[in-house]
Amino acid sequence: MLITLEGIDGSGKSTQAARLAAALGPDALLVREPGGTDTAERIRALLADPEAEIDPLAELLLFCAARADLVRRVIRPALDAGRDVVCDRFTDSTVAYQGAARGLGTELAASLNQTATDGLSPDLTLLLRMEPATGLGRSGGGDRLESEGLGLQEAVAAAYEAIAAAEPQRVIALDGSGNVEEVHLRVMAAVRDRGGPG
Repeated sequence: MLITLEGIDGSGKSTQAARLAAALGPDALLVREPGGTDTAERIRALLADPEAEIDPLAELLLFCAARADLVRRVIRPALDAGRDVVCDRFTDSTVAYQGAARGLGTELAASLNQTATDGLSPDLTLLLRMEPATGLGRSGGGDRLESEGLGLQEAVAAAYEAIAAAEPQRVIALDGSGNVEEVHLRVMAAVRDRGGPG
């Protein structure tokens, strides 16, 4: 089963992805996007660099390039071996950030995602809701995207809500506020409710 966690910067998804993977047991694989392979981690470093000036279309293609490498070299083999995979961000991030917030179009982002993943879609996506101002304060605003401020995060949050409304069978939106354990209990309840492991 492929379970992805999504949310604006500072929503706590990285912490919750790690907690979920640990709860699912030693065979569960935790990966992050962009990242998870040497090539994808190098792309991540470029995308996060606050000194880098990256055209929005180039940014979109870089995210998709990192995703293609991760899917082919790590995620697909793990799923084929019967392992559960928990991914900190996946295709919805690209639709929300580059497709919607950057104005490149959600259809273009979704199409490129299809190519990058060879049609792989999450079995379950957990969207951690967080007020953009709160999330930005928690994230520290250090990387290139975070440093763009509240306007970008508000646009991304709205895009995530549209994704959740369009795909309720896949996306479960959860309250991301509260302490780590409270949010973890919500995450585990949602996974069990959809017939997932744990």
